[in-house]
Amino acid sequence: MEARINMFENEITGKFVKRLIAASRPVEESSLPHATQELVKIRASQINGCGMCLDMHTKDAAAAGETAVRLAMVAAWREAVVFTEAERAALALTEEGTRLADAHTGVSDETWAAVRKHYDDEQIGALIALVATINAWNRLNVIVRNPAGEYQPGMFG
Repeated sequence: MEARINMFENEITGKFVKRLIAASRPVEESSLPHATQELVKIRASQINGCGMCLDMHTKDAAAAGETAVRLAMVAAWREAVVFTEAERAALALTEEGTRLADAHTGVSDETWAAVRKHYDDEQIGALIALVATINAWNRLNVIVRNPAGEYQPGMFG
């Protein structure tokens, strides 16, 4: 399988992905725990069917010390006892923020209250930006059919 286009070689998408990478830096540099950032990226990528992002973020999370059990349970996080209440709030926000077209209410008040309980304003800003950017990456990769499976941890760092 080959990508339909190379996004880095295409003039327009090349400029766009470079800016998207730069837009992600404030989140990476924020106080939002790195493990939470990876869980959010993985869950959104599962929902959106983005193999490239799943390949990247599961491998990066494992390389950073995330356990195989937690990685395997992200898709069933509601039933899993391996996530903290804060992580569960972030995962709920991820799902509701990713599935905007599935519910006319968007992010529920209940989810928002859970996020407010566990995260400060900086971390909430990071969560919102992270959900937005991973959804953008998912859509780009799915549209161009970027293949998955060959990513090595840190190779785009």
